Amino acid sequence: MNILRQILPVSLQFARCISTTTSQQALALYRRKATMPVRQICTTPSRYDLMEFFDDKKNWGEQEVKHGRAWTKDDLRIKSNGDLHKLWFVLLKERNMLLTMEHECKAKMELFPSAERLDKVEESMGNLEEVVRERNRAYYELETGETGERPGRVVPNELGVRFYYRAFEHVIPRYANRKWNERHKFTFGGKAVWKFLRLYRERLYNQKRKLRNRERNEVVHLLRRFPNIDRDSLAQRFPSVDVEKLYKLDKIRLNRSVDN
Repeated sequence: MNILRQILPVSLQFARCISTTTSQQALALYRRKATMPVRQICTTPSRYDLMEFFDDKKNWGEQEVKHGRAWTKDDLRIKSNGDLHKLWFVLLKERNMLLTMEHECKAKMELFPSAERLDKVEESMGNLEEVVRERNRAYYELETGETGERPGRVVPNELGVRFYYRAFEHVIPRYANRKWNERHKFTFGGKAVWKFLRLYRERLYNQKRKLRNRERNEVVHLLRRFPNIDRDSLAQRFPSVDVEKLYKLDKIRLNRSVDN
């Protein structure tokens, strides 16, 4: 008890000293911060209403709205990951606004000004996704030797049409997942399916043949009308057409002789 009576006053005095020192330091810090200059920053005005989904009122009723071009891959490749993350949400907000304005103009039977803005925003978002995917592939190939992309394979459906199936994780294993097995059947058979495949392939072949003939006729028309046209540019524009072979045709050569 005597020892406690000797220690207690000393402890109380030490605690008062610590609290007094801490209070003095806090007061000095407060005074120093109060005298420090405050830097003004510029921020966008905060809005919490539905007007965020609409364009600026000065653009209402206009026939054309000034806008820039879409973000290209070369522009996005020099941006950091943080800038790409912020730009994605800016583009997403812009797309939502344009879709809302397009729906409102259709409801009021008015002209949607500069409809190509929506195409440029979607093009920018697609390029941004491609750039992010390139960075992810490069990182995973450097670290693990793999692309890091979700695996997949080309499989046929019940009608025999082949498509690219992307795999994804399931909680239930494949042999016990009844719903997945009922929905994904990568086998086909039967006379009706084979007949459908034959007609489907014939239709695809006819579409390719007609497209190839249209391109060939267009090249022949250009060579007849402009005999001195650059054939290299024609070959780049129509890769499925043999421009040199068409240039040596009798009809085109006869047309050049008649013009001369």
